[in-house]
Amino acid sequence: MSYNVSVIVPAYNAEKIIGQCLQALKQQNYPSESYEIILVNDGSRDETGKVAQNFNIKYFWQGNQGPATARNKGAKEAKGEIILFTDSDCVPDPNWIKEMIAPFNDQNVMAVKGAYRNKQKSIVARFAQLEFEERFEMLKKAESIDMVDTYSAGFRKETFLQLGGFDTSFPVANNEDTELSYRMSKMGYKMVFNPNAIVVHLGHPDSIKRYTRLKFWRGYWRMVVYKKFPDKMLKDTYTPQTLKLQILFLLIFLASIPLSVFFIAGLYTAVASVIFFFLLSLPLMKLGIRKDCIIGLCVPFLLVLRAGALGFGMLWGMVRTRFK
Repeated sequence: MSYNVSVIVPAYNAEKIIGQCLQALKQQNYPSESYEIILVNDGSRDETGKVAQNFNIKYFWQGNQGPATARNKGAKEAKGEIILFTDSDCVPDPNWIKEMIAPFNDQNVMAVKGAYRNKQKSIVARFAQLEFEERFEMLKKAESIDMVDTYSAGFRKETFLQLGGFDTSFPVANNEDTELSYRMSKMGYKMVFNPNAIVVHLGHPDSIKRYTRLKFWRGYWRMVVYKKFPDKMLKDTYTPQTLKLQILFLLIFLASIPLSVFFIAGLYTAVASVIFFFLLSLPLMKLGIRKDCIIGLCVPFLLVLRAGALGFGMLWGMVRTRFK
């Protein structure tokens, strides 16, 4: 089937990258008369708007209110029956629109998630991509998923608007897509993953500092979402169970270190935690060695950073949400 499609891109201070995104969207292998591109400038202070208006697209400006509000505005202005979202730092593959809309031929499908690729060279960015690859392998096995990320997301517009779109109480691009996905999952909507709907991401964190900061706030905002959907804390289709256990064993290890000074049981607990953490690292190490040998060998060390940043972010989220 052929659909009228609206592609929505929120942008904030994206002058250096937005041109690549829009150029790729203009060159899709999909009839040009059947899709529109909508860019919502979220109060950028640079030349994002000037660059964007060099392209024949629909352009809107709003004061800085966050990507959730920008995406919702784009959806309200959209003419297509299917709305697709990608980010300003993503370059869609020429077949991206075709692949994103293909699953909608099943009338039961209400949302579609695509896949990331990445060409960055840094160790940290390559590890971040490996994390996505692990999740993609999980999603391929699921008949219906419960997580649609905004970097490559598609919705039936009518359903999206009926749900009220993204929760605008999320001020940054962090877990607002998780909240909407869990909401849709709770209501029984079918969402699917298409690994062939590819965008190349230009902005994986490329330093330890950027990576740990991102993961800390991922953990924080995920706890905000879990407060609304506590059942998802135990299991969803997107989060590896090994990740949750790694966070747990790292926190046990850190708690047992002071105890080991006074109690031999504390030392045994610390050693056991390290062993279990390493064993839980083996599946991702194996995947990493198969896809990127150097990154595979770095996996255990980078997983410690991930578990620590996520764990402390989640603890901070628990404290903050408890008192709100």
